[in-house]
Amino acid sequence: MSQPVNEYDQPIGAPVPGWSPRPLPAEIVLKGDHCRLEPLNANRHAADLYAANRSEPDQGAWTYMFAGPFENPQDYRRYAEEAAASSDPRHYAVISLADSTAVGTLSLMRQDPAHGVVEIGNVMFSPRMKRKPISTEAQFLAMRYVFEDLGYRRYEWKCDSLNAPSRTTAERLGFTFEGIFRQAVVYKGRNRDTAWYSVIDIEWPVVKRAFEAWLAPDNFDDQGLQRHALADLRRTGATG
Repeated sequence: MSQPVNEYDQPIGAPVPGWSPRPLPAEIVLKGDHCRLEPLNANRHAADLYAANRSEPDQGAWTYMFAGPFENPQDYRRYAEEAAASSDPRHYAVISLADSTAVGTLSLMRQDPAHGVVEIGNVMFSPRMKRKPISTEAQFLAMRYVFEDLGYRRYEWKCDSLNAPSRTTAERLGFTFEGIFRQAVVYKGRNRDTAWYSVIDIEWPVVKRAFEAWLAPDNFDDQGLQRHALADLRRTGATG
């Protein structure tokens, strides 16, 4: 496709016909087969989340988070109350449908409805979620909400460039690495070079099909192990 030019023969971006500002992320419940996302509420969720997070063998999961670790339930509850009162970030609790307990959190943040851009952040998944379908489904529910219900054009993932597990997860979920923003943040008294990733709306159909194929029951054997990796399903267009 040829590059558009203006009346001065300067190259310009492709037109976005009919664009209008998008809605902000709302206090909404998003339900899947393994979990649902619901607005974070300290009264309903804080005790479950504190217990789930403390089931980690250590507090290393908080190293790359802006908050935490929390040494007692009261401190975590105060954090949850502040988070629940925020609209940007908009925090959601991940509720396991197996037992209706809160097992993780995530948020939609740096909301830019005028340009259709939002970031997934504050992802804290307890051991009850890690390396299990529920963690992938929680990410899928948030991403589908942003692209299909809100109509955004760009979905971002940012993390400390030294946070190898976060970067691996972003790539597994279908995000494209865009580069390192040097000395972007100071947190917990130290520097953060920030790694940027994104999924954009034209990529969403392939990403979505791969999520759906990966989450399908027939993608898991009798031991609950995946038959096809998520990245492989994207490469094949989720057609096998």
